[in-house]
Amino acid sequence: MKSQLKPLTAALTLACTVMAYGQPALADVIVKIGSAEPLTGNIAHMGQDAADGAKLAVQQINKAGNLVIGGQKVVLEVESLDDQADPRIGTNVAQKLMDDGVVAVIGHLNSGVSIPASKIYNDNGVTQITPGSTNPQYTLQGYKTAFRMIGTDAQQGPALAKYAQKQKVKTVVIVDDATAYGQGLADQFEKTAKAEGIRVLSREATNDKATDFKAILTKIKGERPDAIMYGGEDATAGPFAKQAMQLAIPARIFAGDGVCTTELGKLAGDAADHVVCSVAGGDLSAMAGSAAFGRELKAAYGHDPVVYSAVAYSAVYVIVDAMKRSNSITRAGVLSAMPSTNLDTLIGNIRFDEHGDLKNSSISLYKYVKGNRTLLEVEKM
Repeated sequence: MKSQLKPLTAALTLACTVMAYGQPALADVIVKIGSAEPLTGNIAHMGQDAADGAKLAVQQINKAGNLVIGGQKVVLEVESLDDQADPRIGTNVAQKLMDDGVVAVIGHLNSGVSIPASKIYNDNGVTQITPGSTNPQYTLQGYKTAFRMIGTDAQQGPALAKYAQKQKVKTVVIVDDATAYGQGLADQFEKTAKAEGIRVLSREATNDKATDFKAILTKIKGERPDAIMYGGEDATAGPFAKQAMQLAIPARIFAGDGVCTTELGKLAGDAADHVVCSVAGGDLSAMAGSAAFGRELKAAYGHDPVVYSAVAYSAVYVIVDAMKRSNSITRAGVLSAMPSTNLDTLIGNIRFDEHGDLKNSSISLYKYVKGNRTLLEVEKM
């Protein structure tokens, strides 16, 4: 009994007054929501983007001051921890969040971290909502605690390959960064590309810390592919695209959401204009409230949306909606309401299937024009 009470005791800290992100508020109870993503390292800009989206939602909810659950006025608090995009550190972060009594977790960003961490959340009966992990395996493990706010690589990879085929791509070389995300996305692309009649000339592997791609690119130049598919993140795709341009490789580069950020123009320079990429969701700029969200995010945290802030922001509202519908601020209460979620959010309507994936997802395809991400098309899945 003692061990069962520990999470609840840690999550519900009684107070007369608190400071919630600079806003004084009278409160009966503080409820912690965990946030886990890379806040250091070469994709820290993406992790911080997600963390800031979650914090902005909490700031706005606390400022409104009207969240009442079970007759108690609730103030939310975000505990944001750095998983460094490392599976080992990520599982340690997950355990710390459990020990600290969070009622739900928004995280992790990387599939290679979300998948091993998901067992810890499942063992503790805590809702995990990833804003960025697209590997299908995350929700196919059978954990009832795992939910995803975006589409999967089983949708994203085929969408990219089919678009390549429509653009008359006949041959492709595939390169991945050997992570669960990069390799998984490349696998899905390859399978559909072959089915669409695109010839895969070769497949190369690098890693998620690489900066020098000259050896791989020299080999690719000799193969003369129509296109290159790169499975990885923007921090490595930027120099990859730059070096391909320096070697005068004319092939268009196709990539997924890890590359498809507003930062790629800075990371790749003029070479960004050779990239076509996908985001596992709808086009944010076309959604009601997106302009206000962008302004508020920049005012609060000093940056425009990168790729995942709106998703993490919406995930907070999904958790709050589960609290309201279950009339509970416990882990079990939140989890019990998650499968029946039907909520309109900044990123669209959120409903989950039996695996915890979105029932209605979209894949948005983009190109870059003078370094600025520009919408090509949106495919409903």
